[in-house]
Amino acid sequence: MASCDDVRENVKKYYGSRLESSCDLQTSATSCSLPCRPPPKSVRDALTLVHPEVTKKFFGCGLPFPAKLEGCRVLDLGSGSGRDCYAFSKLVGPSGHVTGIDMTEELIASSRQYIEYHQKKFGYEKPNITFVQGYMEKLGEAGMQSDSVDVVLSNCVICLCPDKRAVLQQAYNILKEGGELYFSDMYASKVVPDHMKEDPVLWGEGMGGSLFWQDLISLAHGVGFSTPHLVSASHIVIYNSELKAKAGDVSFASGTYRLFKLPKSPVVSEATVTYQGTVADFPDQLDFDSSHCFKKDVAVAVNGEMAAILQRSRFSPDFKIQVSDRPESDSESTPQSCHLNPFLLADKLGSSVKQCSKTSK
Repeated sequence: MASCDDVRENVKKYYGSRLESSCDLQTSATSCSLPCRPPPKSVRDALTLVHPEVTKKFFGCGLPFPAKLEGCRVLDLGSGSGRDCYAFSKLVGPSGHVTGIDMTEELIASSRQYIEYHQKKFGYEKPNITFVQGYMEKLGEAGMQSDSVDVVLSNCVICLCPDKRAVLQQAYNILKEGGELYFSDMYASKVVPDHMKEDPVLWGEGMGGSLFWQDLISLAHGVGFSTPHLVSASHIVIYNSELKAKAGDVSFASGTYRLFKLPKSPVVSEATVTYQGTVADFPDQLDFDSSHCFKKDVAVAVNGEMAAILQRSRFSPDFKIQVSDRPESDSESTPQSCHLNPFLLADKLGSSVKQCSKTSK
């Protein structure tokens, strides 16, 4: 098995010089995983304002744009061309700040060229965005402080990293209590065999390094995060026949999950929560994930962990929360994982990617 340093160098070469645009990739993974509802107008508008040259070199696989980002300090792991960062720059507003980190020197240099363009486009007095070259497994070395970020975002790059536990641990460390990791990534239907992990093209495409989706749950819990919440998913189509043959019976999906940093030993009790309709773009209902849709002024019973998330996160002012006197039992607090399966959600949504944006020529 190649070392972490070897894998990083291969990925740098693959994305820094070999690929001119997302059309040079060999799968459909840059087509977005389909949310249960279309993204709000603010997100669509922000994306249309991004410079075309930045969008051209975008290699992500989803739309990791959670609600209520205004004023937040945001970190984008594996920022690539900077497309998502510049959209986040618009969404957080002049009082927020966005940091993009990427290990590829060429992409960081390219991203920085458009800082002034977007500052003027958004009408800001000063830039609210910074690009840093570094590794997402070593955020401290890149200058990121512990407990300093509200939201960590990532778009289809954790699958390119050999040490995913380190990535999640670093994200957890820099998040404030109540903060969120919200990310899209590629997932495998089973554990990826070693011969796929050792193929540099399969790794560059995200297939060789894709995590078996069930392993995300144990990894998240292992570093201290809440249970992941699945937001959206799509099947990934492999267009290149040679790569398809190498993949064999392993299928791939794009999934967007959200994980929260909660207090170490929270008091976990069931609760009844009522959304107040106060999140921008969501006056009538807030789709929190694929299993939780909160309608305005409608009381909903939630388990202890969801109650803790709503109490401790940036969404706290937007909910009336009535906590039960009865502590949650162990059986109630251990959720089944079928609703976290991106393949099942993709089936339900009918979201096999049809548009070719990572396709062979």
